[in-house]
Amino acid sequence: MTTTETNDATMHGEPELRYRAAVPGDVPALVELVNSCYRGDASRRGWTTEADLLDGQRVDEDSVGDLLSRTNTLVLVAESDGELMACCELRRGTGGAYFGMFSVRPTAQGSGLGRRVLAEAERTAVRTWGCRLMRMKVIKQRSDLIAWYERRGYTNTGRVTPFPYGDESFGLPKRPDLAFVELTRELPADLV
Repeated sequence: MTTTETNDATMHGEPELRYRAAVPGDVPALVELVNSCYRGDASRRGWTTEADLLDGQRVDEDSVGDLLSRTNTLVLVAESDGELMACCELRRGTGGAYFGMFSVRPTAQGSGLGRRVLAEAERTAVRTWGCRLMRMKVIKQRSDLIAWYERRGYTNTGRVTPFPYGDESFGLPKRPDLAFVELTRELPADLV
């Protein structure tokens, strides 16, 4: 699976993106990208940082390697001129596709790149698996991020999942009230 954008974005001066499924050799670059988007000082260059909510790593090589080995999961990467710019996890389930680990290089955030990658992820879920629903979990304290998804057609279902305190693979919480909210969007069949 490899696709290259040929849409209005690339015609209006935005960089051309090449999409493909991640392979095991991408693991170190994926770990660096995801952690740089969410944790530590590097993440503060973008607006998706979780550095005020969580310490520690967001992912490690073992967890990303595990994702790549799953038969129901695809890690989609977006490259521009050979540079890894963004990635996301797509996982097929009985009720549609799960969207997670969405990461856009901090220095490219706010440029419309995330919107383009999200749209490609939705097309990929429809094209690859015939999914008609995309769902995700977002930390409820991330009101700016939730609003961004809502502007793209996602709806807060009202379902709240407690944060897994004590499981360091999710990070080291800096506050006691963290939880996830579920967002969903129906995907049109003609999205391909």
